[in-house]
Amino acid sequence: MACYPPEMRFDLADLRLFLAVFNAGSLTHGARSANLSIAAASERLRDMEASGGLSLFVRTRRGVTPTRAGEALAHHARLILRNVGAMQAELSEHARSIRSTVRLLANTAAITEFLPDRLGSWLADHPKVDIELAERPSSEIIKALEHGLADIGIVSDVVETAAHTALPFATDQLVVVLPRDHPMSTEKQVAFGQILGEDYIGFAGALHDHVDGHAAQSGHRLRPRVRLRTFEGVCRMVAEGAGISILPETAARRCRRTMLITSVRLSDAWARRRLLLCFRAEEELDPTARGLMEHLLTPPA
Repeated sequence: MACYPPEMRFDLADLRLFLAVFNAGSLTHGARSANLSIAAASERLRDMEASGGLSLFVRTRRGVTPTRAGEALAHHARLILRNVGAMQAELSEHARSIRSTVRLLANTAAITEFLPDRLGSWLADHPKVDIELAERPSSEIIKALEHGLADIGIVSDVVETAAHTALPFATDQLVVVLPRDHPMSTEKQVAFGQILGEDYIGFAGALHDHVDGHAAQSGHRLRPRVRLRTFEGVCRMVAEGAGISILPETAARRCRRTMLITSVRLSDAWARRRLLLCFRAEEELDPTARGLMEHLLTPPA
């Protein structure tokens, strides 16, 4: 009797998750890139391995390493997803009545301070389009673009973007947020090193990773007393005297209107960031994503 190999059934979501884990070398980071819980991502990968009757990764304490089968699947998964993207771009011209999605990744400042105003009017004018928006550190956004896991990314200019088209989007100045009676509240600017000994209120997002990375470079580590999900929540804690924080200047300026806080610019060069809108190549964007890109690059009225 003939013996046939098991039938492999991988959908596009499976392949995107697999590539996310493959590129990150970590189930944790790969699951986050795919917007899945670690448990859900792990179960999905186990189902893929069971479906194919093979092992795709070797799991260790340090992360995951692809097997030879995993390397082969990564090659074919990239081809499949690239071809699917090309197919969608071609068909979108003939299927304007079908609902479509643009995958947009952005860093903390872009998502909280710039995108809400710019995306609202565009979504209102495009009722059949959804935006899959997620916050990521700039370095992860570049990797996602490289491997076809996002259409458009908005990143800080501190990351290397040479392999992608990168166009100016906005300027993001970081400031120290202080209670109004803090000794440094009258300064025109302060250096990052001056605040490392202060009680710190953290923001639970990619901005914290950016700031903590610079603390580590100077031999320190930020240990927030608490991390909050909104800039307004951080500013309320600062106003109550629980500590200081580092936020985008636009957020601090908005909160100063209603809270007993002040803000002082950070003098370090890394605290003034240009935000760049990135994509692999304009010809690889489908018409919907290209329209959103052009809208985002148009200065607000």
